[in-house]
Amino acid sequence: MLATWIALLTLVALLAGIVALVVLAVVRQWDELQQQALDGFDSLQEYAQNLPFGITAEQVASVRDSAVELLQSSAVTSGALAGVSQTADFVAGFFIMIVVLFFFLKDGPVIWEFLLRPFEGHRYERGRRVGTATISTLGGYVRGTAIVALVDAAGIGIGLAIVGVPLVLPLSVLVFLLAFIPLVGATLAGILAALVALVAVGPVEALIVVAIVVVVNQLEGDFLQPIVMGRTLSLHPLVILIALTAGTVLVGITGAVLAVPVAASIWRAIQVWDGDELPARFARQKRPETV
Repeated sequence: MLATWIALLTLVALLAGIVALVVLAVVRQWDELQQQALDGFDSLQEYAQNLPFGITAEQVASVRDSAVELLQSSAVTSGALAGVSQTADFVAGFFIMIVVLFFFLKDGPVIWEFLLRPFEGHRYERGRRVGTATISTLGGYVRGTAIVALVDAAGIGIGLAIVGVPLVLPLSVLVFLLAFIPLVGATLAGILAALVALVAVGPVEALIVVAIVVVVNQLEGDFLQPIVMGRTLSLHPLVILIALTAGTVLVGITGAVLAVPVAASIWRAIQVWDGDELPARFARQKRPETV
């Protein structure tokens, strides 16, 4: 019981501390970022006017006026209200998750044993195998992804700080969170970091940020992830992509985060369906592999 409370309170304190640090970083650097954004826009305007195909100042002013009108439109207002509603839903869901997590940490094995009461004999043993394998796979995936995401966030964050990009801490946290979305999460984080660098410090620095993101992602994919994840995520990349797409379409961002670990857990359950290393009959290999 004491260990459960310690783990839960540590998690809540860690999340609250990260949110507080991000908010403080944004508040402290907002004026600087705003001025850098204005300077960056002026620089982009100068670059655009010197392009071979020619973009006139009137065209740039027209785009700026259109952007201002868009920001003042009712669509943006309704979008802001929708964002407030989604934020409230997120906060409510977060507290529900904390409560559910507490009971899973405290009584997880007891809950699963209760669910297995209707089963006897080999069906009961199968249920125990499936439960153990699923929890092991899910836990390994979360721990491994968290380690990989932490390394990604640290590497990219150090690179952003060296280049001089503002809002290093919020961008690093964003890299950490997006790393939980396989395949596309790191790419999205890199694009956002490059855009901030482009607006705030210039195109050359933005290209340097892109190079940093590419190098970190290559090191992660070729070295770190195979060592940390091991056999936890033994899924073909095409299966990962299909699961990711289906989860995103059906449930949105929550589905994008949960689709792959759920798919990996289901596949692991199938692999131990008829024995510790004996998959379900339909999933057994029917012929030798060919090279």
